[in-house]
Amino acid sequence: MDRADHHELEALRDLARTFCEKEVLPNAARFAGQGHPDRTLYQRAGELGLLCMSIPAEYGGGGGTFAHEAVLCEEGTRGGGDAALGGMGVHSGIVAHYLLAYATEESRRRWLPRLASGEWIGAIAMTEPGAGSDLQNITTRAVRDGGEYVITGGKTFITNGHNCDLLIVAAKTDPDQGAAGVSLLVAEVPFGAEPPGFARGRILDKIGQKSQDTTELFFDGLRVPAANLLGQREGQGFYQLMGQLPQERLIVAVGAVAAMEHAVELATRYAKERHAFGKPLFGQQNVRFELAECATIARVSRVFVDDCVARHVRGELDVATAAMAKYWLTDQQCTVIDRCLQVFGGYGYMAEYPIARMHADARVQRIYAGANEIMKELVARSL
Repeated sequence: MDRADHHELEALRDLARTFCEKEVLPNAARFAGQGHPDRTLYQRAGELGLLCMSIPAEYGGGGGTFAHEAVLCEEGTRGGGDAALGGMGVHSGIVAHYLLAYATEESRRRWLPRLASGEWIGAIAMTEPGAGSDLQNITTRAVRDGGEYVITGGKTFITNGHNCDLLIVAAKTDPDQGAAGVSLLVAEVPFGAEPPGFARGRILDKIGQKSQDTTELFFDGLRVPAANLLGQREGQGFYQLMGQLPQERLIVAVGAVAAMEHAVELATRYAKERHAFGKPLFGQQNVRFELAECATIARVSRVFVDDCVARHVRGELDVATAAMAKYWLTDQQCTVIDRCLQVFGGYGYMAEYPIARMHADARVQRIYAGANEIMKELVARSL
């Protein structure tokens, strides 16, 4: 990275930190209470140029790289806004890139500027009640009917499902073909003006990430234009998913490292301020050694994830390395946060303390974007 790129990313980091301080943290309790961030949060982010930063400027994006998306993810996590901003990672770092890679030129120019401005919020619907990491066995159907596809089925655990206006749906266009029968279709589902055949289910009550919008979605004859099929023909969906999932997993890994670093900072500060047995907690050798080990894990993790980001920006991040990063770093995230919570004693179990919320928020990192057990299988296949 040259000096100009470094200065640009540092300026972005300052902007992202200020955005979190002014727009997210003052509203965090309300977002958590209602189960989703306000739609105006996306509009404000769009005004500041914080959405779709790695999408080319010709489509309304920032013309940057994944490194720009990583900065927003890190600052959102450090600023305590990771749950509210987690949906932005899906919106900008995942949904927009499916459109950029696989949509027609006409569709890119219709959809991407609306996502970049925050006018529309994007989501992707893969998981079903009976199919999580096993995407080739989804049962949602998309049947061609003239110039349209008719979608029937249900999805669950969908980030941005409540707020979304644009939805990428993974569906079976040929149920007899396994992975080769999966296709991706884009449905326009404007918030407040939902089309017939589409319904948003309840906002799911999770143990963590309370302010991140996660819902069920239902399709009962939803019609979408045949032109909204991503790719040149049916049956490419599974391979499109496999092509984009490394970036999704890297987004998860980046957040994991930022969370580790923040946990160590919080625990170290608390250990130096809190007194027990006549001296600061940090004066206890066991506490110092615990923090030393956690700081070392966080430092090693930082080197690994930064190398992965650099590889990805160069177009060199392979599936196995992305899987390594996703599983190992999220495992370490849960371990480090748990050890840091222990430093806080009883206060660490109180929801008013950030470390407690971080503990609850971290657990799902080992599950979504492909369960860590699946990541190990992907790594093993590369050996």
